[in-house]
Amino acid sequence: MPTFVYSLLMFAVGALLPLKLFWRGLKQPAYRQHIGERYGFYAPPVQAPRIWVHCVSVGETRATQPLIQALLAHYPQHQILISHGTPTGRDTSSQLFADDIRLGRVRQAYLPIDTPCAARRFLRTFTPDIGLLMETELWFHLIDQASRLHIPMALLSARLSPKSAAGYAKLGRLTKTALQQLSLVAAQTAADAERLQALGAHNPMICGNLKFDVTPPAASIASAAALRQLLGTHRTVLMAASTREGEESRILDAALGCPVLTLLVPRHPQRFNEVESLLKARGVRYVLRTDLSQPLADDVQVVLGNTMGEMYTYYGASDFAVMGGSLQPLGGQNLIEAAAMGVPTILGPHMFNFAQVTQAAVAANAAVQLNDVTDLPAMIATLAADKTKRQNMSQAAKGFALQHRGTTQRLMTAIAELLKK
Repeated sequence: MPTFVYSLLMFAVGALLPLKLFWRGLKQPAYRQHIGERYGFYAPPVQAPRIWVHCVSVGETRATQPLIQALLAHYPQHQILISHGTPTGRDTSSQLFADDIRLGRVRQAYLPIDTPCAARRFLRTFTPDIGLLMETELWFHLIDQASRLHIPMALLSARLSPKSAAGYAKLGRLTKTALQQLSLVAAQTAADAERLQALGAHNPMICGNLKFDVTPPAASIASAAALRQLLGTHRTVLMAASTREGEESRILDAALGCPVLTLLVPRHPQRFNEVESLLKARGVRYVLRTDLSQPLADDVQVVLGNTMGEMYTYYGASDFAVMGGSLQPLGGQNLIEAAAMGVPTILGPHMFNFAQVTQAAVAANAAVQLNDVTDLPAMIATLAADKTKRQNMSQAAKGFALQHRGTTQRLMTAIAELLKK
């Protein structure tokens, strides 16, 4: 794709952006806040050296927590700028770094649309010493403007599925130029590194997956134990984790015939009301997490997790889980949080966004993967009935998570080298 065509598309996106923000704002009012930032206009920042980290949404923000904590510890003279693309990502960093935001050590902002002018305004406003893009965030004008301003940029913990690689390949020189303008590309796996190198990246390093370095908060361990008391220690709890549209019905069909209590946690908060309407329409006996203040009656079939920031709590209160995003061809979701909490996980056949970690988790007996979604009822029934199997998988999951730690330190070493230059 020629650069001028991409630029025209981005200007068109900018022109239509208010409509998108208004529409999304009907369900999430936070989309109608900080609109100026979407075009590169910000309140004046404090004068300080700055390290910029871009985490588009919730998953990247949570995964980057150990790296940001390490940056705060090793570079106390720097302010950490965290940019986002979604309100839920911004809310997540507000929760994770509340004290540092209050003290001015962390600042939040939305990344602007990827036009040359907006990207240049963003970079000239904040003048970061370095920019760190997490996972797979290639913004072509942003990277180009950073190169023109001599700001080193790095793509960290990068993952690239074959499908995404094919999409970037269609953009031709745009992708190749952007990857070659990066000072560092650090891929999660050897397969990711090969795909990135084929697209134009120079000698990508293999760093591992940052999500393995995220430590479950002590508060979540305590809140998980309290939640489990409310759910009932005598019941077997199945967590439907980060479910997407169309998956809740399939999981309910499979779970309601088994002696399990289903803890149903939709991925997107704007769908909480939609999923509650589904439960009502099906005549399911359910309780909202926000209404759960006393032990459940035994006839309750589902608890709807209608809160944000409690994934570790939900996992810790569960006996096993089904991973959302994997029962339909959506690529799956992060299974590492479940492994860190020692929760055996059923994975659907569509985990292509997390192919290598899925293969490793299944090989380690931390998870099982279905060949077909029609196998879901039988697998839920098997794990619900076999406590010993669940316990063995739980221990394997904890060992699997511990075995793959260390990415943060590898990235900190690479970042230090870039800052020296």
